[in-house]
Amino acid sequence: MAERSRHLCAFYAAEMSTIMWFRRDLRLGDNPAMNAALDADRAGRNIGVLPVFIIDPLLWDSAGEVRRAYLLQSLNSLDDSLKGSLHIRLGDPRVLIPELARSINAASVHISEDFGPYGRRRDAEVDRLLGAVPLVRTGSPYAISPGRVTKSDGQPYRVFTPFYRAWLEHGWRLPAQTIEQDFIGIDGSQSLPSIPPLREGFPLPPAGEAAAWEQWKWFQEHELARYSSQRNRPDLAATSGMSHHLRWGEIHPRSMLSALSPADEVFRKELCWREFYADVLFHSPDSARLSLDQRFDAMRWAEGEQAEFAFEQWRLGATGYPLVDAGMRQLLSEGWMHNRVRMVTASFLVKDLHLPWQRGASWFMQQLRDADLASNSHGWQWVAGCGTDASPFYRVFNPVLQGVKFDPTGDYVRRYVPELGHLEGSRAHEPWKHADGYAGGYSPRLVDHAAERLVALDDYALIRQPSQR
Repeated sequence: MAERSRHLCAFYAAEMSTIMWFRRDLRLGDNPAMNAALDADRAGRNIGVLPVFIIDPLLWDSAGEVRRAYLLQSLNSLDDSLKGSLHIRLGDPRVLIPELARSINAASVHISEDFGPYGRRRDAEVDRLLGAVPLVRTGSPYAISPGRVTKSDGQPYRVFTPFYRAWLEHGWRLPAQTIEQDFIGIDGSQSLPSIPPLREGFPLPPAGEAAAWEQWKWFQEHELARYSSQRNRPDLAATSGMSHHLRWGEIHPRSMLSALSPADEVFRKELCWREFYADVLFHSPDSARLSLDQRFDAMRWAEGEQAEFAFEQWRLGATGYPLVDAGMRQLLSEGWMHNRVRMVTASFLVKDLHLPWQRGASWFMQQLRDADLASNSHGWQWVAGCGTDASPFYRVFNPVLQGVKFDPTGDYVRRYVPELGHLEGSRAHEPWKHADGYAGGYSPRLVDHAAERLVALDDYALIRQPSQR
């Protein structure tokens, strides 16, 4: 950690301070919660704001090494911005925040509101244990907080397009101004946990608020204009590269929305999908783990040793289907995967290998550096056909056709599956059609896609309502 800007070893009983508890808002700009903490501290003539981040073992232990490494980089960046005053603790925030508030005689604790199932329970418990010290919720990680966009009868939306229209009509505030900062530091901050080094050759992208703004400006200048036509191409650098910055709150979506023009409708909708899924999860918290369409709970899934072997081959990128394997290997090495490929790999797990979406969603949550519970769970349910505004179950992605269409040069596949490096162009998507297709040692196909598609449709027929048969 950097040298602290204003370090206090002890507090006098008559003096009070304010806590700013960072979570998914690792930035100083456009941060209403931080502004509220600074305003409250000055209004109360307190001695300063203590910035805090708690590394929660419940969340840390469930994250993969890439996500952990990215978070640590982001925390280091935030601490630099705070001139070394970020107070870091490892443990249960339900215990540590009330303890810290008592130890420094805090007048209030400020947060950006969390709308996830665990976050809501955690914050309610912290609020209770703080007693007379208020837990002040200001702002959220979204342009419009979940629960605010509803139908005329107050019911939540279950379909994206009408939600999007209502979301636009509701509108959002302008980015919050950054006010003069006054932070303090105290003894007792813990060192950041150590993690094993990541695989050589796949460095993490730069983390932190400055990196987020640099990437956002680059995307606006170089890729935004062609986003609508190129966004499905995993072989091109045509996506925004902003998902991990948004996930950790290194930039607020409101800041990005304020820079878009009417011509940027497709990208605006992509930002709205994130907000739509957060709204769905807010109203149906069990949907993080359970299918919204409960009929799918009765689906006949594969079991036994063969099913476990199939899951392991999918996880490692050894299914014999190049686009699927390239995506799964990208996930393992970089902690990220192109959204088009996420859909293809998800469809393959559910409809070719006949495994429940929850298994894949759990693996993605562990590995993705941009892992967002709402977007991940409901993205998987969309593919599986059991979620809100879902793709019909009978829509089964063909991994070969998807590869030929969206990776026409084969560059994406060859980048992550070197065993196919000798196959030029789109030949890399169908090595079984070429005499030298397996010369590099690539795995044979785990299953026959055409046959497994029919099995999936038969399984689906068993759970359909009689009126749908």
